[in-house]
Parts: sequence; C-alpha cells; structure tokens
Amino acid sequence: MSEAEKSTKETGKKAKAVVKQAANGSKKAEKAPVAQNPKAWTKGWKLALWGLLMAVWVFAVLIAVQFVLAFLIRLVIHFGWMGESLVEKPVFVMGYQAVVYALSLAVSILLPRKVLKYKNSRNELGLYGLPTWIDLLLGPVGLFVAMIGAGILLFVAQKLLPGVNWEEEQDVGFNMLFGVRDYLVAFFALVVAAPFCEEVLFRGWLYGKLRGRMSALPAILITSIAFGVAHMQWNVGVTVFVMSIVMCLLRELTGTIYAGLVVHILKNALAFYMLYVANPFPTY
Repeated sequence: MSEAEKSTKETGKKAKAVVKQAANGSKKAEKAPVAQNPKAWTKGWKLALWGLLMAVWVFAVLIAVQFVLAFLIRLVIHFGWMGESLVEKPVFVMGYQAVVYALSLAVSILLPRKVLKYKNSRNELGLYGLPTWIDLLLGPVGLFVAMIGAGILLFVAQKLLPGVNWEEEQDVGFNMLFGVRDYLVAFFALVVAAPFCEEVLFRGWLYGKLRGRMSALPAILITSIAFGVAHMQWNVGVTVFVMSIVMCLLRELTGTIYAGLVVHILKNALAFYMLYVANPFPTY
C-alpha cells in the first residue's frame, strides 16, 4: 500500500471518529434535562417565572375545584335535592374531599399534558418501583427533623408577626364523629387519601416538573411555598412549608416520593390522634 493510500485511509478513519463523536454528543444533548441546555433557557428570570407559574397553576386548580364543588352543593341544597345536614356527615365529607383531590390531580396533570404536551412518567412523578425499608425508616426521621424545624420557624414567625393568630385551629372538615364507622372514614380520608394525593401533586408532579428544568434549591423552595400557601392558614402553612422541604430532600435522596409519603402519613396520623382520640367529641 502506497503512502498516499495510507494517508487517505487514516484521514477517513479520523473523519468517521469525528462524526461518531458528534452523533454521541447530539444524543446526550437530547437526553439532558433542559436545565443543562443553555439554548433552551438563556435567562434565569424566564426559568424563575415559569416555575412560579407552575406553582400558581397547581394552587389555582385546587381553589377553583373547591369553589365549583361548593357552589354546586349549595345549588343542590337550594333546590331541595339534598338536605343541608348531609354536608356534615363524615361519609359525605370524605366523598367531597375525594372528588376535590381526584379533579385537582386530573386537571393539574392532564390539562398541561394535552395543551402544552407536558408528558408525565412514573419516574418524573417519583412513583416508580415499590416502597423500600429505607423509605419506611427515613419516614420517622424525616418527621422528627420537620417538627424540630417547624417549631423553630414558628417561634421566629411569631416574633416577626405578632398580629397573626398563631393558635388558629385547622378546619379539616370532620366536625362531628359518632361511632367506629365515622372514625374509620375520617382516618382514611385524613391519614391515607389526603397525604397520597398531596404527595403525588406537589412532591410528585410539581416538583418533578420543576426539578427537570432547574436545580434542587429553587425547585424545593417553590414547591414548599406553594404547599404552604395552599393550606391558606399561617400556622399550618409554616409547619407544612418545613415539612415540604424535608419531603423534597427525601425525594432527592431516594428518587421517589415514598419516604415523604411516610412522613406525611405519620404527621397526619399524629394530628388525627390529637384532634379526635386524645380530645374526643362530647356525648350528650
């Protein structure tokens, strides 16, 4: 083989290597999250605005769903199709909350999927696989850390905002419970259904979307602020804000929402005990 032929062959090999390297780089760029693509988000304020709009969207859907359902219930009562006393029944309250969460999840997640082409996966929602022993063990630890942090933040907030009613009781909907069935219904609604739906919506869908386009810190803060504001009560909002930070960190650590779900369930179970078991309704 002549020197010219060898030179031509070597040049061809180098060209193929360059093309292959460029193709691999292109594939990596396609798989990389948007946060690592400077062409997609050239200005930080656009990303911050998008994150805030995502949080406002979730909050607005929750409020709108509750407003529409409350209006429909009042309309049904007005026309005499349902007695007003039924609204206080635990089974009705559980059904109402179930519809609120189901519609909120459907509208929040499916509408952006249809309109904005925001695809969702189990990985993004943090629901892949099954809970592990690590998730179960991290739950109590996370709750302890969250309660300590919430206590500190509440103390600071009380000093900074003395005019706020920090002793306001939270209205969870179940105002009167009679008998084992009522307690079981309230327990399922408050300790099982509510934590699961809220985790899927906030630490699952919202945090998953934010985390796909920004770093952990702003995603955690936006998610946690939205979660606190959604409870529409200062003392509860501060507590769940800190809880959300811990639960987001647990998702960063484990990759799923399961450990945070355990934290949420334990916290609501403790609140249920304090509200309905330690201080039962008086009987007449």
